Formats: sequence, structure tokens, C-alpha cells
Amino acid sequence: MPEPFHATSPDDLLTPEQMLSMPGVAFLRGILEGRYPAPPISKTLNYRLREVEEGRVVFRGAPLFDAFNPLGTTHGGWYATILDSCVACAVQSRLPKGSGYTTLELKVNIIRSIPLGMEVDAIGICQHAGRSTGVASGEIRGVQDGRLYATASTTCIVLNGPRPSG
Repeated sequence: MPEPFHATSPDDLLTPEQMLSMPGVAFLRGILEGRYPAPPISKTLNYRLREVEEGRVVFRGAPLFDAFNPLGTTHGGWYATILDSCVACAVQSRLPKGSGYTTLELKVNIIRSIPLGMEVDAIGICQHAGRSTGVASGEIRGVQDGRLYATASTTCIVLNGPRPSG
């Protein structure tokens, strides 16, 4: 798998027109294959896209010390961010050309603390991708131990791009 390259300025990102010119799964595969830049947040929080198929997306990451809270454990925002990425991208992977999405609601349940530097997979599965909404669930599992660390569910609003004139 090629090393991802990350956008370092807004000019590095694809334009909305470029993103809408392909199905969601094609865009995600472009990131996975290194043809399109990975989002800056994934570099900041130390995770990357690992697998993409229609309706299923996996991110792999490990919390670094910078993602710890004052108690010395992984901050809930780290869990929420990687889970939001996997569940929302699972919805995106089922969207047709001309459609985008944004998170409408995200519910996260943290089950146990992820130790500093431990690799985990965040797995998102899309249950529904319709004309106006998408629904997905996700979980974080340890790569080495297979234990469940957190779960999530999302509802995304589906945004349809501009319609051709004529």
C-alpha cells in the first residue's frame, strides 16, 4: 500500500467539482492508492485509510501523546474523530457520482481506554445510503488483541451536487 500524502494547504485538496465527478468509492480508493491527498486531520491525529470497498471502510491508527487528556488517557475526541471518519466514509463509499455527504449526528460509546501508541482499526459499515440520508455503524478494535474499544453510529445528510442545466 503506498504511503499517503497529506494536503498541506487548501490548494492541495480536490475541488468540490472534482470530488463530485466520481462515485464516492472511487474518490476513497484514490486516497487509499495515493492518487488524492489524505485529509490533514488524519496526519494530525495519526490514522490513515487502510481498506475501502463499497459499504465498508477501515482506518488504522494509534493515539499519540498529543491526543491524551489531563488524566493521561486517550481523549474522547480522538475516538470520535476516527469513528466519524470510518462511518461517514462508509456512507460515502455507497454514494453515486454527483453526491456528497456531511455528518448530521454521531453517537460514540467508549468501552475502554486505548493505550498510548496502540494500533487500532476503526471499521465503518453502511446500513443505508439513500437520496437524502445515510446511516452507518462502526467500531474500534485492537489490531493485536482484537478487543472492542468503542462503537459508534451516524446519520449523514446526502448532499446532491448541482444539476446539469438544460
